[in-house]
Amino acid sequence: MNVTAQLDRDITPDGDDYDLVRKTIERISLDFRAQPSLEEIASDIGVAPGRLQKTFSRWAGLTPKAFLQAVTLDHARRLLGNEGLPLLDASYELGLSGPGRLHDLFVTHEAMSPGDFKSGGAGLEIRYGYHPSPFGIALVMATDRGLCGLAFADPGEEAAALEDMGRRWPGAVLRADQEATAGYVERVFSPAQWRADQPLRIVMIGTDFQVRVWEALLRIPLGTAKTYSDVATEIGKPSASRAVGAAVGRNPISFVVPCHRALGKSGALTGYHWGITRKRAMLGWETGCVQSGGA
Repeated sequence: MNVTAQLDRDITPDGDDYDLVRKTIERISLDFRAQPSLEEIASDIGVAPGRLQKTFSRWAGLTPKAFLQAVTLDHARRLLGNEGLPLLDASYELGLSGPGRLHDLFVTHEAMSPGDFKSGGAGLEIRYGYHPSPFGIALVMATDRGLCGLAFADPGEEAAALEDMGRRWPGAVLRADQEATAGYVERVFSPAQWRADQPLRIVMIGTDFQVRVWEALLRIPLGTAKTYSDVATEIGKPSASRAVGAAVGRNPISFVVPCHRALGKSGALTGYHWGITRKRAMLGWETGCVQSGGA
């Protein structure tokens, strides 16, 4: 079985199933304070409660009820440690069986030279491909030196995602190569592949300031979060929270460089370039990884 088919079977709801997951997350996100029941959510999106429970639990490793708890503002504050309860310690409170062994996404990275960025990536060849992922269609982009781009799209938005990413390096040559990018998908979205002895190679193409911000994001562990001001302080620019927020928004390697773990000061999720629903989905999916010990 090829990698794409394997991902379809193991970690990604097929076709309409992903749409069901997305609608469920949107429904939960809009009305989480009312704590809607499984039956209410299922009725609102037009599916049977049993199908919703089975599909969602397979996707997230959490029931819709546990996911609902994981996207509340109180939970976001715990991610920041404002109450001394990081996600791992709070897992019992979320109704989980306990904090399993924590795995993180081990990454080795390098940055292109400032000249490469200023030239818009002139002379750089970037191969790209579209693949299924737990968060919709993933646009994967890679150079000979490693993964350089990861974006997301809903059906019909693939070309727009590629155009958006291509504008970041207008001098680069983009070549469709599904086979060359398929291996990255398995490495990124299969927790069993998150191994320190086989790190994922990524290449950061940005300004010096942006690269420093993205490197700081890489140091945020799975199951925790930091505010923009935390990141600004960490890189030695405590008054640059707004500039940090802009750099976070320009992160080209979504999920791997975990910009979804950057929150507002109050614990608010704030914006996300690929949609706030996906940001909630990523945090909830990671909660499921913590529950299962990353396996």
